[in-house]
Amino acid sequence: MKSIWLLTATLAGGLALAGCNGNPGQSKAETAATGDVVTASSNPTVGGAEMLPTKTIIENASASPIHKTLVAALKQADLVATLSGAGPCTVFAPTDEAFAQIPAVQRDGWMRAAQKPVLAGILKYHVVPGKLTAADLDAKIAEGKGQAVLATTDGQDLIATKSDGAILLTSASGNKALVTQADVLQSNGVIHVVDSVLLPRM
Repeated sequence: MKSIWLLTATLAGGLALAGCNGNPGQSKAETAATGDVVTASSNPTVGGAEMLPTKTIIENASASPIHKTLVAALKQADLVATLSGAGPCTVFAPTDEAFAQIPAVQRDGWMRAAQKPVLAGILKYHVVPGKLTAADLDAKIAEGKGQAVLATTDGQDLIATKSDGAILLTSASGNKALVTQADVLQSNGVIHVVDSVLLPRM
């Protein structure tokens, strides 16, 4: 795989994270959870930590013991404010184990100050405007006769399909990630935990 940190600076201009607005309103999962309101007890825990639906994506991700690398990367890429905003947005959140699959030299290269635009682009590729629950994704996959095309805030698409009942994401560069935990609801969107870092086409 081509070394990502060698990406030319010409991409930098397009890497500001767009707002996560889109498809506002109550999702199917929110309605199903308690009728009108999602309570803390109805929201799944992540890594054993309670995820409060009254808190933002950043607040809940910061409380997750299995998303420390993701949170550090979001801070390095200056994306904390965006994912703390009103949204809504859908975040496919790679775990620490997912980041550990990336060769250390490549992963460490992303965290260098000079590579902030590259890191921001990779993280943006995990964000889709609007709140899409698992039920919403299933519906889109059905509508697309087996696959859904998701436009990310990076400007490239993700392809969502089903694999043995789970949602499978295929990146523009061809790597794949399974949603291992869906519908972690937030005040400004929803998080789906994934087992790999999705890589946009470089």
